[in-house]
This record gives sequence, structure tokens and C-alpha cells, in this order.
Amino acid sequence: MAVYTDINEIELAQFLKNYDIGELLSYKGIAEGVENSNYLLHTSKAAFILTLYEKRVDSSDLPFFLGLMEHLAGKGISCPLPVVQKSGSNIGELAGRPAAIVTFLEGMWMRRPTVQHCAALGEALARMHLAGEDFPMRRKNALSVESWRPLWNNSRTDADQVEAGLAKETEEDLLFLEKNWPSHLPSGVIHADLFPDNVFFLGSKLSGIIDFYFACTDLLAYDVAVCLNAWCFEKDNSFNLTKGTALLRGYNAVRPLSKEEAASLPVLARGSALRFMLTRLYDWLNTPEGSFVVKKDPREYLRRMRFHRQISSPEEYGLAFEGQKA
Repeated sequence: MAVYTDINEIELAQFLKNYDIGELLSYKGIAEGVENSNYLLHTSKAAFILTLYEKRVDSSDLPFFLGLMEHLAGKGISCPLPVVQKSGSNIGELAGRPAAIVTFLEGMWMRRPTVQHCAALGEALARMHLAGEDFPMRRKNALSVESWRPLWNNSRTDADQVEAGLAKETEEDLLFLEKNWPSHLPSGVIHADLFPDNVFFLGSKLSGIIDFYFACTDLLAYDVAVCLNAWCFEKDNSFNLTKGTALLRGYNAVRPLSKEEAASLPVLARGSALRFMLTRLYDWLNTPEGSFVVKKDPREYLRRMRFHRQISSPEEYGLAFEGQKA
């Protein structure tokens, strides 16, 4: 559930006086998501999404997140557009939390993405990377390779409670990634969390990308690796080569990966799997029962870590080198 902070209609109506979005007709909490409190608003003018930023989000990062959405929307990327208050600010305060209102996107996320969905996702990701090239703000990825060991140190002692041998396995992967992580690949704005529930579709047509609250400045190919992990594995944790091929072909049709980026995909995908395993593991071990945070099984990404260890070439993800940049 993603409503950590409850609000009443009186304080919400008072908050909405700061905006020119019409009168409040109805509102309800949105159950999906894990980081912030989200509400769907219906006003006399349109539908909107209200987000109250909880303690996991650093308020100093909000200008980056909201500014990025404004920038991408201005470049033709279908994403929520922050609504500006009458004062000119796009950040307010409600119930003691920083808060923002963004436009509502039509569509639904796919529980079982098809090959066509993966192809559309690849194209949209590449377009987003190109649109972000001239975004002037920068934000360090707080969950990149340098942060994995401190995160791991908070879970190492109890890791084998989740699966026998997990501590040894994770330590070996972490040592390998710290030693082999690429540092000179093209970088720019990445979404960093582009799971299926953050991409909306109307039928097979991609209608929008949401939830930019992990967005940062990092390796563009790492974003591709995140998507390979999030979109191209089946329920039994097997990699779907057809989906991988579609995703990578869609991406390359818009922004061809360099050969160096392509060659780095096995390491980047292995690192992406470790990153999500570690955050899930931390929540699994440290979130009290009955908490609002939905705990996700870290073993799902442990299986993906094991898969990526066996990969020696980007062709095994479905990537063809023909026509790529040197």
C-alpha cells in the first residue's frame, strides 16, 4: 500500500487553493507504489495525481525530479507534468510533507508484458535518454556500485536466513562488480527504476512513463540493463530471449548502443540484479510485519544474478552488433 500519510478533505481543499485546477470533486488513495503517498484527484477541470513525499525521499532532490519531468514533457516524452502553483512553485506542503501535483496519464501497466510491449519500452527508453541530453541538472545515483557495500553490510549477518549460502554468493558478486564496473561509458539522465508498473500502455501502444523518483545521472546502458532484468524474465525466472531481442532492437533503432556499451551489458545487468536484490534483502530483513511497505522477495533477483554470471556476450541477451557505433 502506498498511502502512509492520511489526509482529510478540509486540509486538501485548503491546499488546492494554491492551484488553479478547479474545485475538488473527489479523491482516493492509490494502493500501488512503495516510496510515497499518492492520491488520485478529480477536480472540476481534470484528473491529477497528488504525491506526498515520505522520509525515503530527500526533499532537496525534488527540484531535480520535478524539473526533469518538465524538461522531458517539453521534449515530447509522455510523462506526468508537474502543476505549478499560483505562486510559481511546483512544490508545496501538505500534512507536514512536501507535496506536488502532476497531470494524470491514461493507461495501465502490464502484469505480463508481451514482446510488443518490450519493443515499445526499448524505443521509449532511448527517446527519454536523448531528450535528457540537455537537461542541465545532475543528481548522483545513490544506489550505484559505491553504495552497494554499505547496503550489504546492513544485511550480511542475516542474509543466510533468506537462503543458505547467500552471504558468500553476494560477497563474491560484489567483489567482482567493484573490480569490473565500467566507468567511461556514455552517461546522462536515467530513470533507474523502469519496471513494468512505471510504464503505462493503451493496448500495445505505450502511453507514458511515470515515477521518476529514482532518476539520476549515470551510465545510459545501466538503464538498459535494469530494463532487461525487469521486463525480460518470466515467472519461473527464465530469461526470454525474444523479449530481450525486442527490447534491445527497439532501443537501438532510436539510440544505437556503442560496441563498448554493448560489451558491458553482462556486467551492468549483473550489477542491476545485485542492486535490486540488496534493496529487497534489506527491506525483507528490516521491515516489521504489518508495515505499509510491501516486502518483495530478494530471491527473485538472486536467480537473475546467477543467470548473468553465465553470460559472456551481449548476443546472449538478443543484441546484434550490426549497424552499431564503434
